[in-house]
Order: sequence, then structure tokens, then C-alpha cells
Amino acid sequence: MSLSLIQSSIADDMRAVDDVIRQSLHSEVVLINQVADYIINSGGKRLRPALVLLSAGVFGKIEPHHHMLSAVVEFIHTATLLHDDVVDESAMRRGRATANTLFGNAASVLVGDFVYSRAFQMMVSVQNMRVMDILAEATNIIAEGEVLQLLNINDADISDEDYLRVIHYKTAKLFEAATRLGAVICQASAHDEQAMAEYGMRLGTAFQLIDDVLDLSGESEDIGKNLGDDIAEGKPTLPLLYAMRNGNEAQRNLIRNAIEQGGLEDLAAVTQAVKETGALDYVRGLAKQEATLACQAIAHLPKTAQHQALIDLAEFSVARTY
Repeated sequence: MSLSLIQSSIADDMRAVDDVIRQSLHSEVVLINQVADYIINSGGKRLRPALVLLSAGVFGKIEPHHHMLSAVVEFIHTATLLHDDVVDESAMRRGRATANTLFGNAASVLVGDFVYSRAFQMMVSVQNMRVMDILAEATNIIAEGEVLQLLNINDADISDEDYLRVIHYKTAKLFEAATRLGAVICQASAHDEQAMAEYGMRLGTAFQLIDDVLDLSGESEDIGKNLGDDIAEGKPTLPLLYAMRNGNEAQRNLIRNAIEQGGLEDLAAVTQAVKETGALDYVRGLAKQEATLACQAIAHLPKTAQHQALIDLAEFSVARTY
């Protein structure tokens, strides 16, 4: 099932979110407009704003202030992308040159700061302290996740728990915040809010696990970035850790060296070792477990079109090739 079909029940609302995004990013500073327009118009799945809308749609009618919060969540995500690409020295995202490649690192960092601060301006306008608490906490934890990931670079000895902690902080936390917001702004019960938050956390975890699989097995044209980016940066992802634990001595030494040294010299051999050890299937299996738990968390909620879309989205997160 395609992502656009999954989001069909909120198609009009997603267009409204795009309108809010474009209006809210305007600045009198020309460079801010150029960089912000480039990153916003470069595509992307718009998953996080869709999660706000879909989770709200489970509990009631989607209102204009939901569009505002959906845009806020996308701005937080966009700011992290701008900063991430500088830290990771990435050259391609979503099939296009990264903003830092075109405009320079300084512009990307500073415009990322602008997008962050604009997000907080917008969330204040909603005048809901609970909303601000959720988004402020999520933003802080995402930053912690970025630092944890930095500390793990070139470390082939981290545990699976260390790896999972990074993706819970860096990726899944914003998914969780998006789905929790949908429940909060519709005044769902505490139990239902927590169920929706668990769905988001599980979905975000599954999503990142598959991203790590695709980095070693996808097609660059499909995934929108260069294959092996994680290896090039010396990131110890779960497929690599599993293959290193379960491979023969030559494979273990190969993968350890790739993580500790970074670079793409041994990419073909590393990807072959990852396949031969069953690492990709193992991580896909974990992602499927997370997606199943995500669906179970919201099984009791009203069976709206938006609820079905959330179930479909969990299945898509595991089956996708991009």
C-alpha cells in the first residue's frame, strides 16, 4: 500500500498543513527563505505531521489548530535534519543535495536554529501548557539522542541496548510526541493518550530499524541517499552489530574495522557479510515485532478511517523500500 493512499483520509488536512508551513517560514532575511524553502520543498514523507492528524482523527474532528501543531512537529524534524546533515557531513538527502552542500554549514546550522525557534513561537500561540511540555521534552530528548549517537561513532563495542536508546531518543521520541499530541488536543483519557504515545514510540523504532536495514541493502535512488552512509560515518547500527556477533572471524574483523575506521572502502564486503549472517532478516524481524506492538497498543480505540490508516502505516513502515 502506498503512503499517499494510507494518508488519503487526511489529504485535505495535509494540504492545509503545507500551507501553514509555507506561511510560517517566511522571513525578511532572504537566505532564511532560500534555505527553508529548499529543505521544505525537497520532498519527504511528512510522516510526523500526518501522525498528529491521524491520531487526532481517531478521537474527533480535525481542527485548524491541529494543522498548526502538525507544522510545529514538522519544523522540529526539519531543524534536526539541517543540523544532522552538518554533523554527519551528508551530501544527499531525499535524492537531492543537502542544504549544507548548497548553502554551507554555517547557513544550515543558523537556519536550523531559526526553524526551531519558529516552531516554539507557533506552539506558544496554541496557549496549551500540556502541548508545550510535550514538545519541549521531545526536543530536549532528541538533542540528547544526537549527542549519544556522536559518542557512539566508531565504537564497535556498544550493546544493542545502547543502540536502541539512541533511536528511541533521536527518532522515536518525535513520533511518540506527534501521536501523543493528537490525543491530548482531543482531550482523550490518560489511558488512551498513553496508548497513542506507545504506538508512536513503537512505530518510530520500527521505522528507524528499517532505515538501518535499507542503508545496507536498499537502492540509492529509492532511499534518497547514498548507500552505506552509516558505515561511512562509522555508525554502529544494529545490522552491523548483529553481523559482527554472529559472523566468522574474518567477518567480525571486517565489520569491526569498518565501524572503527569509517569510510566506504569495504562497503561491498561488509554488505555481503551482513547478508550472509542473516542480520538483515533479524533486524527486519525486530521491526515487525515493534510494528505489531504498535498496532496492539491502539487496538481498543475507535475504528475510524484514521485508526485504520495508523494500522496500515505500521505495516508500511516495515514493508517499505524507501
